[in-house]
Amino acid sequence: MKMVCVKAAKRTRIMNNSDIEWTEFTSNPVKGECPVDCPYCYVKPLRKRYGWHEDIRFYPRELESIRRRKKPARIFVGSTIELFHDKTIQYMPEILETVRCCPQHTFLFLTKCPENLISFSPFPDNAWVGVTATDTDMAEKALYYLNQVEAVIKYISFEPLLEEIVIDLSGIHQGIIGQQTKPDNPPIPTWVDGLIDCLDRAGAKVFLKDNLKWCNPRQEIPGV
Repeated sequence: MKMVCVKAAKRTRIMNNSDIEWTEFTSNPVKGECPVDCPYCYVKPLRKRYGWHEDIRFYPRELESIRRRKKPARIFVGSTIELFHDKTIQYMPEILETVRCCPQHTFLFLTKCPENLISFSPFPDNAWVGVTATDTDMAEKALYYLNQVEAVIKYISFEPLLEEIVIDLSGIHQGIIGQQTKPDNPPIPTWVDGLIDCLDRAGAKVFLKDNLKWCNPRQEIPGV
């Protein structure tokens, strides 16, 4: 797998309006095949359908488009690729420089490689740092590494929720809960109820994804 820096791509796509409920825009300054091979990844079918290139490439133009936007926005950076993996982490310093240069925006990062977060701590105040956890082992790992990181907002995305998780979530500001889709694999309702209780006890915001089809769709965002 090659790694390329694309400096002058005229047709590079910039920020996209997002269907992800907890953000407003997505931005992918790093593109290519994700080095984390998740069996439930929603991007894999899209890559196959549209013939997306597999080589990892860096597009500074994406960051330029963020810098040009003056109206405040919540921007999920790296929605189609893992940014904190050893194969992509080299681009994070330049991405975080853009975060620092754009205090009007809120930048959301989400990783499955939380062991690499400490290299960038403390994070800028407008960077929210999240870790994906689909089971108890991943939740414990997420908490362990998030507790070592300085960030104004720390969150865990329990999507897809694949087993019951009962854990002390003290120090977490938000929990996002969702189900596996395509194929659908909804969590047992008592798992969701139990995780909501854990978040409530920790004083964390609860964000239930639309794909849960929950009767009480709490969609809470820190500071909003």
